[in-house]
Amino acid sequence: MEQRSVLVTFGPLTASLAAGYGVLFTMLDDYRDQYGVNEGALGAIIGIGFVAGFVAQVLIGPLADRGHARRLVLAGVFLNVAGLVAMALATAFVPLLMGRLVMGVGVGMAMPAIRRIVILSEPDRLGHNLGRLLSIDVAGFAFGPIVSAVLVGPFGIPAPFLAIAAGTLLILPFVWRTRVAETVSDGKVVTQRFAFDLLRIRAFSGAVALGCTTWLMIGAFDALWAVNMSDIDASRWIANLGVTLFALPLVVLGAIGGRMAQRVGPFRVATVGLLVASLFMFLYGQVPTAGLLFAFAMVHGISDGLTMASTGIAVGMVVPAERQAGAQGVLGGFQTLVAGIAAFVVGVLYEVHGRGVAYASAAVMMLVLLTVGIALAGSAWSSTGSGRGRPPVPESRTVKVPS
Repeated sequence: MEQRSVLVTFGPLTASLAAGYGVLFTMLDDYRDQYGVNEGALGAIIGIGFVAGFVAQVLIGPLADRGHARRLVLAGVFLNVAGLVAMALATAFVPLLMGRLVMGVGVGMAMPAIRRIVILSEPDRLGHNLGRLLSIDVAGFAFGPIVSAVLVGPFGIPAPFLAIAAGTLLILPFVWRTRVAETVSDGKVVTQRFAFDLLRIRAFSGAVALGCTTWLMIGAFDALWAVNMSDIDASRWIANLGVTLFALPLVVLGAIGGRMAQRVGPFRVATVGLLVASLFMFLYGQVPTAGLLFAFAMVHGISDGLTMASTGIAVGMVVPAERQAGAQGVLGGFQTLVAGIAAFVVGVLYEVHGRGVAYASAAVMMLVLLTVGIALAGSAWSSTGSGRGRPPVPESRTVKVPS
């Protein structure tokens, strides 16, 4: 298995999974205006997908460490396509909620397995490769609003969901034909059903807390951006362009940020990035015009582009190679859970108290979680890709698979 073939195959697949959410993200105001779904319900639609992703990543994702990585990817993609079709057909709150639920389960099954495959294909380039995968993921997310902008006007709300579903299905034959490493180099396969035991590693718990801080920001930003831009009288194309341009630095800088995190230390990089992000989160609720909000988001995007990959890299550095899918699943699971809760909470706060309170509350919650993450990381906060400062890891129950 060559690294190039892995990224060529699983990169576009990752992008397609993200594109479906990118489409949904920029259509929330359409659901409100055309289907009568209020802001609190929109937050629930966003949130249920994150909660479903949490369940799938922590309960199903560890199966990838037991020799089922490619199967999980294929099954998760089929579920995501089913959810996209359901979202295309839905016109009311409950069907939209169910479609988003299915999408969340599908993505939650697939992503830990994809990350494991990429990490094991070239462990020495962990930072670069996870950073590049983040770039591809974000590029897919940014592509979603473009699809929406092009298709919704002439063809209606269902069109972008159906287009992304069709594109995803076209990639599956390449996944089926790609050989992947289902075991690590020494043939070990994990027998533990879940990965919660890894939380005994304080550095891992700290990395999870920092990752949750990032996704608290994402959940709040996603739930509020479209309706906030609409309420301050920004046109649709400005709102969609803002999403795309916000994501562009993550696309361009992801691999660079990943290498920086591995060299300087992922905990350090994450801390600086999250402090900057919490400041911008507060400012989003204070600026009076769409132009200023747009400008702040562009600067924020550059900071995130250089720092967002760091928590996944921190996890990859402090857990055994044969536990990567389970560890990434726990990280991603708790991230999506926190994002789901945040999306629902800030949606309600926005509806009841307005955007200033909603964004300020998100900023305060980010600072609290960031403090917890730094405290849990302890001495590992200064660890780098050289291995200095890495804590001992608990014994894994493994079996060796014959060649």
